[in-house]
Amino acid sequence: MTDTDCDNVAGVEDPDIHKRYLSISRVRNRINEELARDVEILEEHHSELLEELKDVVCLETDGENAD
Repeated sequence: MTDTDCDNVAGVEDPDIHKRYLSISRVRNRINEELARDVEILEEHHSELLEELKDVVCLETDGENAD
């Protein structure tokens, strides 16, 4: 996420609701489009990097693996 999107999503400096929703929409689009494409490329060309991404995204919670 960009610094601005991080701030807006987190409510830093109380952004107006329109800016907050725009940031949420941008982040959602990145997750669904760019990140999905990146995962496909990593699956095909660099499985080690894909595993690193999974380690970061799929953090263990309550001592159990999120897989």
